[in-house]
Amino acid sequence: MYPDPKRVRDNRVTIRFDDYEDELLRAMANFKGEQMTTMLREMAMTEARRVLGLDAGQEDAQA
Repeated sequence: MYPDPKRVRDNRVTIRFDDYEDELLRAMANFKGEQMTTMLREMAMTEARRVLGLDAGQEDAQA
């Protein structure tokens, strides 16, 4: 059914935020017009790629 079954997002992670963190993240998601979970997934993946040096060529393109 899927070209690559490993690309199906079925792995869950639970993150707990205090009220202030939650309010800040929801405000950011609302500002960007995105779902908070989608925004957090994108932020996590961007940071993981940056830390691991997988997007080294794209840093110049974004600047």
